[in-house]
Amino acid sequence: MNKSITILGIESSCDETSASIICDGKILSNIVSSQKVHSLYGGVVPELASRAHQKNILPIVQMALDDAKIEKNNLTAISAAIGPGLMGSLLVGLNFAKSFAYALGIPFISVNHMEAHIYSNFIDEPVPEFPFLNLTISGGHTQLVLMKKDFEYEILGETIDDATGEAFDKVAKMLGLGYPGGPMIDKIAKNGNEEKIKFPRPMIDTDDYKFSFSGVKTSVLYFLRDNKIIPPIEENLLKDICASFQKSIVDVLIAKTFKAAEKYQIKNIAIAGGVSANSRIRNQFKIECEKRNYKLFIPQISYCTDNAAMISVVGYRKYLSGFTSALTSTAHPYLELSNL
Repeated sequence: MNKSITILGIESSCDETSASIICDGKILSNIVSSQKVHSLYGGVVPELASRAHQKNILPIVQMALDDAKIEKNNLTAISAAIGPGLMGSLLVGLNFAKSFAYALGIPFISVNHMEAHIYSNFIDEPVPEFPFLNLTISGGHTQLVLMKKDFEYEILGETIDDATGEAFDKVAKMLGLGYPGGPMIDKIAKNGNEEKIKFPRPMIDTDDYKFSFSGVKTSVLYFLRDNKIIPPIEENLLKDICASFQKSIVDVLIAKTFKAAEKYQIKNIAIAGGVSANSRIRNQFKIECEKRNYKLFIPQISYCTDNAAMISVVGYRKYLSGFTSALTSTAHPYLELSNL
């Protein structure tokens, strides 16, 4: 009888400490500890993040093992994110994973945080069929990737300035909504008139697949300045600003993604990353895919933001492919997405 393949995944690239167990392709546990302290400062404070990871990593891993009813000696391998992300935060999870793997005498598997977001669409059924087009949208990244087969990536386009989530957070701060701002804008925008204010759609008509959201952010700043609007903003006006800003972002994401899908004749579209939790983005992509008879894949909300389930899924699939990493592997804050 073949022994089960059980992988522990660890994620600590930013401000979530997370551990997950996958056994023979099935997620048995996914524990996530989010750091609340950063909301006091309007963004993630790297030193505070790494200290919180140091405090949380051991209990979070133990909780993942307990929740999965798995003993540490039954682990086949340990995977962890090595980048991109905050150096201090990455080092906590990475060094813990390497030390744990060494102590148990089992392989260590390094995982690119960006590839993990893509593979969050492989946590639950149904999963995308290759080839598929993946749009990753998060606080630090906006990336359109052609997935030809397992671990074979072709980056078609990225943001040249602000990432999607970054633009949401900066605009939310202008509007006096606090941090993180994306979920707040999404909630408020639901009752606003998205046609009320005409914010720009940067690079929507260019022939490439690059993104730019800095101009949208700046246009919101100028709108507030020119109309002498300062927080707290009148409720109905705030709803209209949020809805109009959000629509400008969604329009660009839709246009670029489906332009690429048509050129490369791809019928499977996947979305990943923290901003894929946005209800307007999810709904609009669903509408557009149904209109074109495309298949759409989006992770459930709990797998959109940073989590270790996506790390363990990649670790599991890499282990099956025969890939393992050296214990000398180090963290790479600006790690690029590359083929296996």
